[in-house]
Amino acid sequence: MISLFRNFFQSKIGLPIFIGFLIIVALAFAASDISGSATFGGLSGDDKIAAVGGDTISANEANGAVNSALDRARQQNPTITMPQFIEQGGYASEIDVLIDRYALGFFARDIGLRAGDNLVNSEILQIPAFRNLTGEFDSETYQAALRRQGITDSILRKDIADGLLAQQILRPALGASTLPKAAAKHYASLVLERRKGQVGLISALAYAPEEEPNNEVLGSFYSSNREDFILPERRTLRFAAFGADKVTANLEASDAEIAARFKQDAEQYDAQERRSFSSFVVPTEEAAKALTARIRSGTSLEAAAAEAGFNVSTSELRDQEQTGTATSFAIAEKVFSTPRGTVIDPARSALGWYVARVDQIENTPARTLGEVRSQIAEQIRGEKLAAALIDLSSRIEEQVDTGTSLTDVAEEFGLEVITASNITANGTVFGTQGQSVSQAVRPLVDTAFQMEEGNPQLAEVVLGAQFVVFDVSEITESAAPPLAEVKQEVAVAWRLAEGGKKARKVADKVQKAIEGGASIRDAMSDAGVDLRQIQNIDLTREELLQQSQGRVPSAVVLLFSMAQGSTKVLEDQNGLGWFVVNLDEISVGEVEDDNPLLEQTRQQIGNAIANEYASQLSRSVREEVGVERNEEAIEALRRNLAGES
Repeated sequence: MISLFRNFFQSKIGLPIFIGFLIIVALAFAASDISGSATFGGLSGDDKIAAVGGDTISANEANGAVNSALDRARQQNPTITMPQFIEQGGYASEIDVLIDRYALGFFARDIGLRAGDNLVNSEILQIPAFRNLTGEFDSETYQAALRRQGITDSILRKDIADGLLAQQILRPALGASTLPKAAAKHYASLVLERRKGQVGLISALAYAPEEEPNNEVLGSFYSSNREDFILPERRTLRFAAFGADKVTANLEASDAEIAARFKQDAEQYDAQERRSFSSFVVPTEEAAKALTARIRSGTSLEAAAAEAGFNVSTSELRDQEQTGTATSFAIAEKVFSTPRGTVIDPARSALGWYVARVDQIENTPARTLGEVRSQIAEQIRGEKLAAALIDLSSRIEEQVDTGTSLTDVAEEFGLEVITASNITANGTVFGTQGQSVSQAVRPLVDTAFQMEEGNPQLAEVVLGAQFVVFDVSEITESAAPPLAEVKQEVAVAWRLAEGGKKARKVADKVQKAIEGGASIRDAMSDAGVDLRQIQNIDLTREELLQQSQGRVPSAVVLLFSMAQGSTKVLEDQNGLGWFVVNLDEISVGEVEDDNPLLEQTRQQIGNAIANEYASQLSRSVREEVGVERNEEAIEALRRNLAGES
């Protein structure tokens, strides 16, 4: 995970993602920035973490950028905490990205590049958060979104402009990134490369002490490894659902309402004729007549269309006057005057000349009020129910907006409050074996983890039918618990750690024996290791990726990066022991000129080259504009975000 953050801009993903990421960071940063002069522990929000050219980056800005980056990381891992995010390199990476964004923006403006108001406006118009229910940009929604985030229009516009300027600067780095064929052939051959060797595990459990550690030992171990025991944030959610069962208004339709609706929709109940037809359009009348003649002589409409290179579509009309975007009155007139199964005379439309066949004719007789009475009554009842639910939800929402507690709202409207405790951000119940929350709670989890404690909200969970009012009654912050609560888990981890120390010595001994000429089996046998822990490897890189589906064990990754005839020792990533990795043989595959792998490699390496150009350009820009980092302020902010001060 650390390498994911550190090497993102050197990965093979490609420059387009790099450029897009910069813009996303700019937008996300703007949406999470906090204005004013708030303080974080002993660090003032106005303290500068860096000076970039003629601009400065405040602690406020960096704080907002890092929190926004954490929100993005939680889209992939909902339970990740800020300390974990920092430990995995997220904080350092985000500070670098922020400095790069400022440097690129400053450099671009200095050499005369511009991101004008119209261009910025077009970007703002595309942001979903600024659209209303109809999907259109809405100025009130826009201003409300800015107020919620505590930022101004000018701050957002500058951040978007910086992202657009970065795009203008970096895009030229895509040029000259084509990999020569000879070089591509060399890299492509690596995919077909075969490696033979062995991986042996020296288990930490086999050497773990059996005795119980004393409190002093356990306390010292826990203090040094506290981050390994951090518990995720948990929230207690209270909710009260309501729907049709809570509507007390009279929903039944009166005789007068039914009669009025029948009169209003009289056309629906008149006698109707529906005709469906298959057709295709040709450009000239002569062609339409010729094809019509062929069909009437025995060729099917579908065959005639296929032979002439046209596609057949099916349509239907419910009365002779009905027209649409693909039909005209002339076509409708001919369709309704032609018997079933017969081809109409060619009919002209705005698209060309129609060749059509009447497929089905369905006649519906007129219906009386008595025949449709129950149907109309049900329709009116549904409309009244929807209106009553909207009214009820509006009254509840009004109470919520004025600060009424969930308990009081539930009591006033006769709702039952249900409590769901120990919910984690990924929708599971803490303390269980991954048990998911109930279906009633699942839609509320994401919002609940963005809410403040004790502030109820209203949500529509089933459009027009089911609503829920809910709040967060308790928040348990993510933190390492007292030792007493996790003593057993810490004791197990201590045993593994102690066993791992001894296992490392055994692994070193086995490595030395192999390097002295012994086989891995003899070396591990002499060390007293269970030989069943040895796995033989005989794979090409391509086979490895196919079998592992991209999840390659770390020991095998090492085997595919070692020199032939070498032996290395690697710690298991879960602390379960040490691997001894021995590589016997490497055989290189041959790539023919017509192998698709060759072109794939050229594209992938070309993207990596472009990425490297972009990275070098960013470094050059930083040197050109001048960047002065305030390491003291950066470290102070890191400590505050990690909860260390």
